[in-house]
Amino acid sequence: MPNQILVIEDDQDIQEVIKEFLLSQNYIVHAASDGLEGVQLFNRFDFDLVILDIMMPNLDGYQVSQLIRSKSNVPIIMLTALDEEQNQVKGFELGIDDYITKPFSFHIFIKRVEAILRRSRSKENENILKFHELELDCDGYKVFVNGIEVTLTIKEFDIVQTLLENRGKIVTREILIDKLWGYDFYGDTRIIDTHMKNIRKKINVPYIKTVKGVGYKIDQ
Repeated sequence: MPNQILVIEDDQDIQEVIKEFLLSQNYIVHAASDGLEGVQLFNRFDFDLVILDIMMPNLDGYQVSQLIRSKSNVPIIMLTALDEEQNQVKGFELGIDDYITKPFSFHIFIKRVEAILRRSRSKENENILKFHELELDCDGYKVFVNGIEVTLTIKEFDIVQTLLENRGKIVTREILIDKLWGYDFYGDTRIIDTHMKNIRKKINVPYIKTVKGVGYKIDQ
């Protein structure tokens, strides 16, 4: 069955172009023109991906992201003209999975959509990774701490999985960027630090360690 995508964009021209482009790629698309309408649609249907603008009436993109993340780990791509680093960081702190600035190439846009959807599907490797009280179900994309499930975004899960697969070894920011995006990344690699901040808040374990100026590792 085709993936269902929710597009929340108040610029009608941009909304229509995105919608028609995604439809041409055989996705099922629902569109909303403001944040409130977008949240209402999200509550009515089962979406595989949300694409939303930041500057919108009623509820802005940050507020929409926060509401979605309170109940779901569905992948979120922010699509906006605001390209300052602090805006990107704020989005990632709220748990978004990717960030695309306007204007953008539709070729790159669809590649990012495809990459996010690939990562959100069940993992091929059916295994469980464990380290002390931390347990990852790599097939079901679930994480547990002391047996209690903790909700991570797709990218947060991928980071923790990569660290566990390389336990005791330093994993550089560049390796994590390549793992998370899988294409040329032109942003600041320090965005990984924002994801790590979110991970530490959520799973609250002492053995995810920062290697200053290099990256991260999971160790005793």
